[in-house]
Amino acid sequence: MSALGGQARGGDGINWKGTAVGIFILLVAILITYALEQSLIPPGLFGSLQGVALVVPLIGIIVGGALIGFGVHFVPVGGAPAAMGQAPGIATGVAMLAAGAGLAGLFGGAWAWETTHDFWITIIGGGIGGGLMMAITCLMVNLTYVFAMGVPSASGKVAKDPITGFTFPEFKSQGTEGHGLPFISYFGGVVGGFLAALGGTLVYLELLLVYQPGLEKLLGIDAGSVAPLAVSLAGIFAIGFFLVNAVLSAYNITGTIEGPHDPKFKRVPRAIIGCAVASAVCGLVAILTVVAL
Repeated sequence: MSALGGQARGGDGINWKGTAVGIFILLVAILITYALEQSLIPPGLFGSLQGVALVVPLIGIIVGGALIGFGVHFVPVGGAPAAMGQAPGIATGVAMLAAGAGLAGLFGGAWAWETTHDFWITIIGGGIGGGLMMAITCLMVNLTYVFAMGVPSASGKVAKDPITGFTFPEFKSQGTEGHGLPFISYFGGVVGGFLAALGGTLVYLELLLVYQPGLEKLLGIDAGSVAPLAVSLAGIFAIGFFLVNAVLSAYNITGTIEGPHDPKFKRVPRAIIGCAVASAVCGLVAILTVVAL
């Protein structure tokens, strides 16, 4: 915006006034959910969960959205400069790469739920799916950099890899910010894929646990018949949540990021707050889409 006369982007600090407004909106969303829960849900619809049948899933959705925003900041994204070997990272956008990891995690988590119906196995399975997708992606990207482009892995943000201790200045080409995927970036990609996909799977599972009994009551059909609709609807909304939080994180990153060692990683706290608030509002709408009908 500086070229248009506006204030320059960037910075790592938190806008406390905006944060206070966001937290207020988050609390209002929870209170609205609780109030509507008491007036809309008939006794016994959610069994022993009566009284917390909507608030607890909404809190789970908020946590899941925050995990997505947190995980996205680990993922090494280089954009167009990375495609030309002038910056470390994967040559694509933040939201697109995060969405890919999220979809892989959702497939893994949905499969785990259908086979085990265990909460923890499901979300961990989803996280493993996203982490595995990023591990394969980072491996193929490094093979392309090394054997197709002929460039070594070198960071432009730090002189030494925090994990392996390998040094970078002697391998970095002049006129670039580095190139390839150093080990710390590879590590960040796997961790980011795991955390983001875990959060997305948590959102999916919380929505599914609301939609399954809600649609049974709404449509008046048995659980077996309503399951495909509940799974589809929860999956669609979970993908939407992933994109919303990934785009918010992309705006917070503003361009490229190498991973957890990048100075832009300091912006994580405000991304977590923003994603939590957005997830609270979107979660309220997603839950009431079925329950309030």
